[in-house]
Amino acid sequence: MGNIDKDSKKDYKKAIEELSLMLMYLTRTQDQNEYCKYRELSWKGYDFQMLEALEEDQMIIQPRSRRGYDQYLYLTEQGRNRAQALLEEYGLCDKDLNERFEFRNIRSEEAEQAAEIEQICFPPNEACAKSTMIERAAVAPDLFLVAVDRETGKLAGFLNGIATDEYLFRDEFFTDAGLHDLAGNNVMLLGLDVLPEYRRQGLAREIVFRYLRREQARGRKKVTLTCLESKVKMYTKMGFCDRGISGSAWGGEQWHEMDCTLNI
Repeated sequence: MGNIDKDSKKDYKKAIEELSLMLMYLTRTQDQNEYCKYRELSWKGYDFQMLEALEEDQMIIQPRSRRGYDQYLYLTEQGRNRAQALLEEYGLCDKDLNERFEFRNIRSEEAEQAAEIEQICFPPNEACAKSTMIERAAVAPDLFLVAVDRETGKLAGFLNGIATDEYLFRDEFFTDAGLHDLAGNNVMLLGLDVLPEYRRQGLAREIVFRYLRREQARGRKKVTLTCLESKVKMYTKMGFCDRGISGSAWGGEQWHEMDCTLNI
């Protein structure tokens, strides 16, 4: 151990950088800072020189204030992609996410399956009607993001919505797929569904993060949802801001309206 040559030291240093980048990725959370392009952040706690090297390679962004460096950092798109590749290279790839599931738009033949999952995930007074879900999947398939279990070929969960230029949520979005405007600046989310056997594995968070990145890349300005008070904390961690009680009375419940700004 005492006779480590220079190349070995360089390899060791590189390994530390790579392992740290993977840890940043795995512990990332969604930021609410609507003025920042890079929305996924991680708290610091790493070697300063190593952070400088990662920033120089454009893997991370370190915000600076008058007091110096802030206590968190952002993963760039390049950094996130590199971390995902490294996880696979090191044999540490999270099978429940990157290997186990395929993430893509819904297919027409999966609409009925999605409607069945909706009935499982939500009580009768909140669930979308089967006919409405099928119509929504036909009208706005690109506003669905499904997670498909590669082993079974079945849907494990999905997030769906419709695009619009409206800014406030109203109950008609749940029932009228004709309100979808492909060129709309905003997205009204209509349901995050994950089957019980796939929960508590990070799948819901991964679906939401992927959805937000995708719609940001498409130029959408804002993503809005409604949720019960018990879910406010969960969506806050995913980058949404609580705007208070919504005008929605869907299912006879009181909802909080939350949104996430993607582009100014």
